[in-house]
Amino acid sequence: MDVPEIDITEAARQHLAGTPVIDVREPDEYTEGHVPGAPLIPLGSLQERVDEVPTDGQVLIICKSGGRSMKAAEFLRGRGVDAVNVAGGTMAWIEAGERVVTGDEPGA
Repeated sequence: MDVPEIDITEAARQHLAGTPVIDVREPDEYTEGHVPGAPLIPLGSLQERVDEVPTDGQVLIICKSGGRSMKAAEFLRGRGVDAVNVAGGTMAWIEAGERVVTGDEPGA
């Protein structure tokens, strides 16, 4: 399946415009720093928690560097979700100087 992918600049622009972001990393990675407002749904839990993913528009999927989020986006697209992989993941987000929040809550 062909999964669309965007770079950090475009991901940050879309996030600022209100496109939801889902983080599919593990809880310890998430608490260290994540995209503001992005809820955590670890890749291993995605199948059971798929109902938590918005389905009314595009959704950005992010992980540490882009591998797990690609798998998650492929899974979600197979279920009719307009999921887009964020290339480079949270590492690229941080390297680009984008804001992150810490802790186990999505934050704002």
